[in-house]
Parts: sequence; C-alpha cells; structure tokens
Amino acid sequence: MTALRTIRALIVDDEPLGREGIRSLLTGDTDIEVISECQDGLQAIAEIQALRPDLVFLDIQMPECDGFGVLEALAPSEIPAVIFVTAYDKYALDAFAVHALDYLLKPLDASRFRFAVDRVKDHLRRADPGVLHEKLARFVAELHDRQQYRTRIVVKAHGKLLLFRVEEIDWMESAGDYVNLHVRGEQHLLRETMAQIESKLDPALFLRIHRSTIVNVDRVKELEPLFRGQYIVKLRDGTRLTASRSYKKQIDRLLERSL
Repeated sequence: MTALRTIRALIVDDEPLGREGIRSLLTGDTDIEVISECQDGLQAIAEIQALRPDLVFLDIQMPECDGFGVLEALAPSEIPAVIFVTAYDKYALDAFAVHALDYLLKPLDASRFRFAVDRVKDHLRRADPGVLHEKLARFVAELHDRQQYRTRIVVKAHGKLLLFRVEEIDWMESAGDYVNLHVRGEQHLLRETMAQIESKLDPALFLRIHRSTIVNVDRVKELEPLFRGQYIVKLRDGTRLTASRSYKKQIDRLLERSL
C-alpha cells in the first residue's frame, strides 16, 4: 500500500452554508487540503481545469450548470475523484448507480461524511489513476446516453466559460476542427467537428443544410429555390445561407413540418 499524499480538494456548492459545512467537517483532517471553493458550475469547470484537484465535493443542484453538467464539460483526463452532494435521494442514488465514487445527502451527517472521505482516501491510495479516469468517463458517457441530446453548450472565450442553451444558437458553421456558433449576433468557437456536434443535437430542432452549415429550424423565415435542388435559407435576422442539393432531404423535412 502506497503512502497517501495530501489530497487537494475543491468544494462546489451554490449555497455559502453548504460550502461552509463541508469545510467545517474537514477541519482537523491533515490528509485533505481545500484549495478552492466555487459557487456555480461554470466557475467549477474553470477551477478544475486550472487547479487539477484530486477530489471535488460537487453539488448536483445548481443554477445554469449543475453538477452533471460540470462533468460533461470536462475531458476524461480532467475529471478528479468526485463525491456528489445533494438534497434529493433520487439524484444521489442515480449518481451512485452509474459509477460515481460516493455521495452525501443534505443535511450532512458527520459520520456518513467521514465514511465517504475515508473511502476516497482508500480509493486514491489503492487505485491506478487511469482506472479512476476510465470509471468516471463511463459515468459521463452514461449521462450523455440518458440525456440523448445536448441541451447546453459550454464555450471557452477570453479566459471565461460561456454557457448557452442550444435553442439560443441561430446557426453554426464548420471552421476546421472547430464549429463557429452564431448566437444573437455574436460568434463563438467550439472545439468540436460538425459531425460531432450534429450527433449531439436534436434533429427536430437543428438541420444540417450543407456540409459546413447547421441551422436552428426555429430561426428559418423563408426558403428561396435556386436550381437543381438548391435553396437560399433566409433567417429571421436577415442571414442568408445556402442549402446544397446534397441535403435536399433535410430541406424536404423542414417543408413537410411547416405544412
């Protein structure tokens, strides 16, 4: 059994009393150092990526981006050991059932808290980091499977993390290994390919009309036929996009839904 180095921990909870409660229960534990606290999911993503903690106490219910959203936004290699914190049994049991390391129910019980922390210490002492990453990667993959289609997108911009609901996106275009998102007159680069993002979007909301263009169907105002199955797709903000004949079936679907 290897010696246990100091565990660098991050506390994520939108309630100050929640963060204070966890920090208080860790008082006197010389094996754990709290390196930062976060009050929302977007801040948590940034801190995890910057600080690379060994352990995160992660609240599930948070506005804008919840605990599951935090993990979905991280690369598998960035995900640390996780103890979920929740006020609702159904969330906790779901998380535990799909490979989460452990969970705590609010209000926190001191003995249950100590059990969870000791379990983490034992896990980090014994486990190969690669095994932990694989375990949590499976967890995140199952989150994606249960949700099926993405509802939020996180974009890095100017040192910040921006969170968009997918319905806010007007259209998107290919930019090499990136996708350029057009949102309310602004543009944001997302590090994914068109094929990757298309597979995660609800086809009832988004249509691919060109190999380099996906459009939010609710933003379409007018279709102007050209020739040989091509169309000019006019959006409500005046944007004009070209639908190629290779994607005629998608345009036909749009027209059928409009009738």
